[in-house]
Amino acid sequence: MKPIATARPRSLVVEVSNLPIRLWCADPKFARSIEERYSGFLSSSSDVIGEFTIELTMPGVKCRHEDVRVTWDTNEWLIERADFQARWNPSTARGRIQQGASIYSLDSVLRIVNTLVLARKGGFLLHASSAIRNGYAFLFTGVSGAGKTTIVRFAPPDASVLSDDISCAIYRRGCFNAIGTPFHSERGLPGENLGAPIKTLYLLAKGPKNKIEAIKDTAAVRGLLENILFFVSDPELVKLVFDAACEFVSRVPVRRLTFVPGTLVWADLLV
Repeated sequence: MKPIATARPRSLVVEVSNLPIRLWCADPKFARSIEERYSGFLSSSSDVIGEFTIELTMPGVKCRHEDVRVTWDTNEWLIERADFQARWNPSTARGRIQQGASIYSLDSVLRIVNTLVLARKGGFLLHASSAIRNGYAFLFTGVSGAGKTTIVRFAPPDASVLSDDISCAIYRRGCFNAIGTPFHSERGLPGENLGAPIKTLYLLAKGPKNKIEAIKDTAAVRGLLENILFFVSDPELVKLVFDAACEFVSRVPVRRLTFVPGTLVWADLLV
């Protein structure tokens, strides 16, 4: 890839899942896009877990792979898709991103790096919407169309939405906590950079009436694993994520929630 000639790089720290990452960007327009996209997640922290230099590639230049591919290449992770290529060395905590001028390419890289780091910290990213109410977080997961975005759109005014699409769960101080992320669905419901202990994880389904059903631990683990974001086949990391999912189910109630879109689901069930 041939990078576009740019000015002196600017430093911005984006903190997702309480993991600050420093981005160096020499393109003023793209730096502004970073500020706008992650406005609630910018940080002044100097204690970052990694640094990336962003190089904007010439239009029309693509990587070899249409789908995301994450592989270990000697001493660094190689992350590729048609619109970007990133390399990150966990030992030095430094990396480089070559991409087109789309903020969503950067979104993908940050999500993947988050999953790699969270796996070693007892956490994971989950295809789930989430919100805080009365000091506790509620997570809602399921297949596309199950109602993840819908249910948080009907959240009452006293609830804080953490995400409508991708949520972070991590074990800290004796319990699993949910943390807001800037990653939202196409309909765009930005999350808040907040966190709280998780009270319940709901596996979503739409139906003719609102109801909550208990499910067995095996079904809970399966439902959780089906919705965890993870991109590598490394046996050690896969085991860490599996162990985190089992630990999660042992500590957090998992229920099946059938609901009719509307505010009543919160009034009737989610207290």
